[in-house]
Amino acid sequence: MNEDKEFLGTEPIGKLLLRLALPTLAAQIINMLYNIVDRIYIGHIPHVGAAALTGVGVCMPLIMIVSAFAALVGYGGSPRASIYLGKKDVESAEKILGNCFTMQILVSLILTAVLIIWNRDLLLAFGASENTIPYANSYMNLYALGTLFVELTLGMNAFITTQGFAKTGMYSVLIGAVANIILDPVFIFLLGMGVRGAALATILSQALSCIWVVSFLCGKKTFIRIRKENLKLIPKVILPCLALGSATFIMQASESVISVCFNSSLQKYGGDMAVGAMTILTSVMQFAMLPLQGFGQGAQPIMSYNYGAKNVKRVKAAFLLLLKISMIYAVILWGCVMFFPQIFAGIFTTDTALVAFTAKALRVYLAVMFLFGIQISCQMAFNSLGRAVESIIVAVVRKFVLLIPLIYIIPQIFRADQTTAVYMAEPVADLIAVTFTAILFSVRFKKALRAI
Repeated sequence: MNEDKEFLGTEPIGKLLLRLALPTLAAQIINMLYNIVDRIYIGHIPHVGAAALTGVGVCMPLIMIVSAFAALVGYGGSPRASIYLGKKDVESAEKILGNCFTMQILVSLILTAVLIIWNRDLLLAFGASENTIPYANSYMNLYALGTLFVELTLGMNAFITTQGFAKTGMYSVLIGAVANIILDPVFIFLLGMGVRGAALATILSQALSCIWVVSFLCGKKTFIRIRKENLKLIPKVILPCLALGSATFIMQASESVISVCFNSSLQKYGGDMAVGAMTILTSVMQFAMLPLQGFGQGAQPIMSYNYGAKNVKRVKAAFLLLLKISMIYAVILWGCVMFFPQIFAGIFTTDTALVAFTAKALRVYLAVMFLFGIQISCQMAFNSLGRAVESIIVAVVRKFVLLIPLIYIIPQIFRADQTTAVYMAEPVADLIAVTFTAILFSVRFKKALRAI
């Protein structure tokens, strides 16, 4: 078993990153489709598509929170498991896996109860209007029932990819995405279920992915597997995982808080049109970020394993290659958005007024997207080396220290067009955050490598 893992410490970095990142990248792109395909279909529902799209967009903060809790456990535990594999300590790696599996189930049960009891109140607080709350409430009532499947699929799949089983991790996402793409039009249009059909298609698809993930981690092909004796929660095992995962949790959960801040401000200054545009902007942002995260997750097992094996040269080589690829991707996509924003907007709606409004907003909202490669590469490296404090600092500064205050400050400065001013908060915050992250990383990364 240990010898099977040696390829992470011996295979050429470029070839290895390609081998791990391509399936992971494919999984992220598929996952992106998984997340936005509902919105594409919903936006094209005859007569009510624009209002339904806005209503489902208001659900995004709650959906982001569900995903964030999966990341708290999965992306906190999986790098630590990989580091222990680098140290040839399979027993400790399996204890982490078992504890994280139990924690995901507990979190799922709590989230399900919260979403079923309070989802309407939360949706109204998150920016739903009288016109859009029926669509938002219909979607979340069903989506809440599939929380367990979402948590286990997203959280436990991280333990598959961190072992180097990138293709298996891709299949986990592919199974659900294909099922969702097939079931969506059947439930939405053929059976006439509308947004409820989109939610039902999503939870059934996630259930299929969940069965695949759990079956693999209990089977014979995995290097570490879920064992009954490791399911009891042990504080010294699970707490360091939650500490490391808190950075990713803050990043993803803060997207929910930020979405609420954006929606409330945009509703005030621009009404349902501006909130509907924000739904599309969020989707395009996912298009930008998920492939970057795919590159990062492909590099994570290499950096984590070799950090555990004390191979400084390979850790540095993996990071530099990740940085180069991420920067190239970010610049190319930024160019596409700047030159052809109407194409991205038109994917989600046929409403000409909404397309025109969103095309203008996209150029503002993603003005510094070409810098995202630096931000994501540094954050992923911090996480791969188990540097929880630095990961948390980077996440908190970008979201809470910068972006949230700017959403309210900039419209007070640029009063001529306050709706556009709200969108401006994103690029201003990103520019400052990338600068801060690069400086912090240049200092702490060197210190972490010297320590081994």
